[in-house]
Amino acid sequence: MSGVEIFLIGLAVLALLGVIFEEVTHISKAKITLFTGTLSWVILYLSAATDSATELVNHHLEENIAEIASLWLFLVAAMTFVAYLNKKRMIESLINKLLPSRISERNLLFMTGLFAFFFSSLADNITATLVSVAMILPLGLSKDKVLKFAVLAVFAVNSGGVALITGDVTTLMIFLDGKTEIQNLLWLSLPSLCSVLLLAAMLSFGMQGQITLSRKRIPVNKVDMLIALVFLATILMTILGNIAFKIPPVLSFMCGLSVMFLMAHFLRKDNDEDPILDYIRRIEFDTLLFFLGILLLVGMLKQIQVLDVLLKIYEVMPLPVANYTLGVLSSFIDNVPLTAALLKADIHMDPGAWLSLTYAVGVGGSLLVIGSAAGIVAMSKVPGLTFGRFAKYSLQLIIAYSFGYLLVHWLGQYLFIQ
Repeated sequence: MSGVEIFLIGLAVLALLGVIFEEVTHISKAKITLFTGTLSWVILYLSAATDSATELVNHHLEENIAEIASLWLFLVAAMTFVAYLNKKRMIESLINKLLPSRISERNLLFMTGLFAFFFSSLADNITATLVSVAMILPLGLSKDKVLKFAVLAVFAVNSGGVALITGDVTTLMIFLDGKTEIQNLLWLSLPSLCSVLLLAAMLSFGMQGQITLSRKRIPVNKVDMLIALVFLATILMTILGNIAFKIPPVLSFMCGLSVMFLMAHFLRKDNDEDPILDYIRRIEFDTLLFFLGILLLVGMLKQIQVLDVLLKIYEVMPLPVANYTLGVLSSFIDNVPLTAALLKADIHMDPGAWLSLTYAVGVGGSLLVIGSAAGIVAMSKVPGLTFGRFAKYSLQLIIAYSFGYLLVHWLGQYLFIQ
């Protein structure tokens, strides 16, 4: 291994440590990964000794950027829809209509889990977590009960996202790489939901009180309602269009976004006070820049053939055990770089095994509060939610994760081996 390759691996390790210890260093993981990701490719160009070597680096960089662009454009479209609906308080209005004025703590716990599960299939994990936490905090619950709600919300958000490409970035990455199909991913919703209900049942022990909820009347504009319907129609057409005609999801979502822009213009909702295009600026660009930096880093690691070491896990462990272990590992290492590395390593698995891996890397991050974006957001918003307090529920979390993984494994065998 050359000195340049050792230095590049060191850059990747530095970036990973920056992601893990973001809360300690207070340096955004987007800044660290973007710097190390771009620098690593500059070094590859500088170290290319011949024209043919430079041409090879250029070819791989173009492939890498094309993959990133597809992911970026899809996320920009989906996050712009959610930013608009959130700003117009459509999500808050929906919650007020769903919840009764008086409910038991136990039933509210289950409803919170179900809401976080289904909402995260439509919105990104960060938005779904913020909304779920916003439901919990004003209820006046004891600190221990708030922590239970928060733990369930994190697990439910991560579980709900794995079945749809709109819900979880790792699911989208696995789909865009051609490892699975949308109609197969939809099956993941059943075992994922079962694992959320199991965790809710375990956490509900000792909850016997009643809660009175204050109801707010939030006026909903007809145009905003139409745009919400456009969002839902876009998700439906993305799924059906890909299944029936193999239309790339990024194309469907960008088309849906353009319909939203045109609808706002012709229905006179697009004005100088509230320009519709400004909602693109409201999305979490730090998240998008993080993905960009990570995917550049992983592309570099593939270029220098470091990712082949991931194949060793599958040589020493049975395939189902290896996938399960990587899911647990994703609670220590951010699941985006882990998934990107697995995809770049070009591991060969049957469709059922790819479903198992999709569940594992999507939900496994829930085992620790630092293992997913949902956990980090919850930790920043819920007073008293620390690494140690979240870890108190490790047994219930590992049971729920293991139960869901077993169901996915059996489902994969039923769907693809029979």
